[in-house]
Amino acid sequence: MIGGTDPSGGAGLTRDAAMAVRMGCEVKPVVTAVTVQTDTGVDALNPVPPSVVRAQLQAALAAPMPAAIKIGMVATDAQVAALAELLPQDLPLVFDPVLRASSGGTLSAAPALRPLIGRSTLLTPNLPEAACLSDLPVAVCADALQAQARALLALGAGAVLIKGGHARGDHCVDHLFTPQGTEQFAAPRVAAGKRGTGCSLATAIACRLAAGADLAAACRSAKAELTRWLRL
Repeated sequence: MIGGTDPSGGAGLTRDAAMAVRMGCEVKPVVTAVTVQTDTGVDALNPVPPSVVRAQLQAALAAPMPAAIKIGMVATDAQVAALAELLPQDLPLVFDPVLRASSGGTLSAAPALRPLIGRSTLLTPNLPEAACLSDLPVAVCADALQAQARALLALGAGAVLIKGGHARGDHCVDHLFTPQGTEQFAAPRVAAGKRGTGCSLATAIACRLAAGADLAAACRSAKAELTRWLRL
């Protein structure tokens, strides 16, 4: 798991680890930034030097080799370059492109993330992130979602899961786009929101991929597990 720390425990590597445990997996954390944040906002973002990120990743990839990789917040262009150089080609890689904290505050710049998009097995943006990364307006219809997905697939992502948490309606619908077609995963919308939903979903997908599930099955199972967590 690659991402930032959150002292409030609501997102980042803490949330990744909690979901991984729920899925029966262990994690090897690689810290990209030490944040100072709470449920109400981000007060400070302290990036880890890229040389330290590189050293952490080399240690994490040492035996036993992880079965999948999940990337969350990457704080600097130099970190992106270091990760893109060292990430193995033969492991499933789920990239949750964290641009802003749910409590507020910019965490990553969209254009700098493109090298990692091109390395991802699955990219998992929410609606605002998909719009920002594709340089298109926020999608309000199926055609707009398709256009954003095509743009993101053209950047090299193996597949794109555009999450529906920011949409309206009684059901939250996530849309999986692959070169072969599309699939939807729906669940009743849970009124009580929690921070860290994007971290949790991407981590759950990575855990299922690590266990050998195919992409659609991993997304479906992760959606169900996220919904159970939201209802706690």
